[in-house]
Amino acid sequence: MLDFLQNHWRDGIEILVLAICVYQIYRAFRNTRGAQILVGLASILIALTLISQLFDFQVIGFIITRAAAVLAFALIVIFQPELRDALARLGSKRIYPFFTSKGRVALFEKFSDSVINLSKKRIGALFAIQRGINLKKHLETGVVLDAKFSPELAMAVFHPKAPLHDGGMIIAEDRVAGAACVFPVTQREMHDRSTGLRHRAAIGVTEETDAVAVVVSEETGGISICIDGKLERNLTEKQFRDRINELFISRKPANETESTEALAGEAPVTGSGGRDMVSD
Repeated sequence: MLDFLQNHWRDGIEILVLAICVYQIYRAFRNTRGAQILVGLASILIALTLISQLFDFQVIGFIITRAAAVLAFALIVIFQPELRDALARLGSKRIYPFFTSKGRVALFEKFSDSVINLSKKRIGALFAIQRGINLKKHLETGVVLDAKFSPELAMAVFHPKAPLHDGGMIIAEDRVAGAACVFPVTQREMHDRSTGLRHRAAIGVTEETDAVAVVVSEETGGISICIDGKLERNLTEKQFRDRINELFISRKPANETESTEALAGEAPVTGSGGRDMVSD
């Protein structure tokens, strides 16, 4: 046994590395349209390979062998949205270079008060708080404001009769960057049929970026937070304040000794949604 381990320990490490890579790919691509395509292609390839081996079909075997390079290129094209999102997450530093501690506390206390007030009045709202990945692409789909955040501004924007209510508000650094922004709607299947388009848009923008999305339901007034494509629904006022505090206020800024990290969690990878966002 010792001789076997001494001669093959490198093989064990190699198998472990490959197993980790396969598992991470599985986590990234499960519950996506890309995963369904991959399963379909793999099934066809395995079936053709077995048939060619069983009946010694030389032409089919030749085609399968020569098509490997073309298939690899095709997979890059098919999984372009998933690969783009994965690289964006990998390249994100997930830091908060803006805000002093006092400025961050003041902003998110106002933000929490504003969301709770919108919830009590059952006014639908959608916020995207920028973190490491820039939301400029989504900002260009709306109206640029560059304004200081206040509960009054949020109420004016999301009032049902306001011209900017049908869209998302982007908060970048310590400012309201824009409103009426169009976010991509997630393309993965949702088991809960009560999930409206605001919530699907929140999932979509957090699947493509590391932003934190906050949703207020127009129908129920429920408050939800979405991070990395994972939706936390129907939070109480205390739960929402605690979650915002955990995500933003309790963390030290980047220029202090302790670096910040993003919230960990499983994030099923999606295709990039192309549909426009509308209200619930």
